[in-house]
Amino acid sequence: MFISELMSVNDVVDIISKYQFLTDSEVIDLDDAYQRVNVDKVLTLHDSPPFDKSAMDGYAIIASDSFSASNNNPVSLEVIDYVGAGSFSDKKVKSGLAIGIATGSPIPEGADAVIMKEYTIPSDDGMIDIVSAVSPGENVAFLGEDVKKGDLILEENTFIRSQEMAMVALSGYSKIEVYKKPKVLVINTGDELVEPCEVLPPAKIINSNHYAMKGKIESCLADVTMEHCIDDENVFRNLLLESVSDYDIIVTTGGTAVSKGDVVVRMVGDVGEVLVHGIAARPGKPFAFGIVNETPIFMLSGYPAAAFVLFDIFVRPFILKLQNINYNHKLVTCISNRKIPSNLGRIDYIRAYVEDGIVNPKLSRGSTIISTLMSANAYIVIEENREGVFEGETCDVLLFDSFKP
Repeated sequence: MFISELMSVNDVVDIISKYQFLTDSEVIDLDDAYQRVNVDKVLTLHDSPPFDKSAMDGYAIIASDSFSASNNNPVSLEVIDYVGAGSFSDKKVKSGLAIGIATGSPIPEGADAVIMKEYTIPSDDGMIDIVSAVSPGENVAFLGEDVKKGDLILEENTFIRSQEMAMVALSGYSKIEVYKKPKVLVINTGDELVEPCEVLPPAKIINSNHYAMKGKIESCLADVTMEHCIDDENVFRNLLLESVSDYDIIVTTGGTAVSKGDVVVRMVGDVGEVLVHGIAARPGKPFAFGIVNETPIFMLSGYPAAAFVLFDIFVRPFILKLQNINYNHKLVTCISNRKIPSNLGRIDYIRAYVEDGIVNPKLSRGSTIISTLMSANAYIVIEENREGVFEGETCDVLLFDSFKP
């Protein structure tokens, strides 16, 4: 028997949320900041651009010199200098003069526009003919046009993408304070588990949960350590006690039922406290959650498909929120193209494929069947107060793409 009545998924989420916390912060190189969350606001140290600069390859001129220019009436200007990338000219542009300029170079004194190279015709005597007019400020990016020194460029608790990395760098920072990546230990339990091999020993199965859990935790942007433990109370207990202080959370697979060999829940309860054991959900009924020395322990079914679901529903949100990533499941409404049976009193998570608002359930949905996950891109979620879905009816769907932080 389970240690209590089967709990609803919502009640389990509420219990787990009481143990949610944030990882400590650390200062890292900006190079390593992709998909991290910053701790404090960031104010820019510089104007951007830091000077009036050319937005085009061409010639810095006084715009009024070009007002009468056309293909039939070119205007001739004398070229007195050239400004390449990373350099500047100490010469002043006056009426009748021009300075060649590269994109991103500082606008010389006196110039107020850049005529694109395509609208000029150079000659061998240091002159150019302009065949198009420009307005004052045309093709010029002005000092502080993007941001000004002291502007807020990053709110606290921002998920850092490549564009945020670029903006932080532009603002003068090579380091940034972020929340640490969670450290997660996964313990796959079971005497029957072996590593991938061409010929299976009798009564053994390949430890696919090792690879599934490693990939899932890395998709949550956490650091993961993998362990395999035999079904021995003392071995599991010692591994748990030796490891618990070194990790933010521990995830186990297998050993959550009530048979003699299922040691996980029993040992977590022996050295800590089991707060949940048994949920009103399919797959994953024997899910358990506990605390050992203040470290949360998520105990998942050893059946691969059940472990997948349990991880996505309970563990994924917890790991992401450890990093202060604002994540919640987002359900969408789709139309089922088949009848889906379900029982009142439990939530069903059914592997499915969604395309153009139509959902095709994978009705071969046993906890041991992992192949259907290969062709699935969503879970159909049938709530506990609903007795199945008829063909053509709407249903709630949790898209795998929504799992991304």
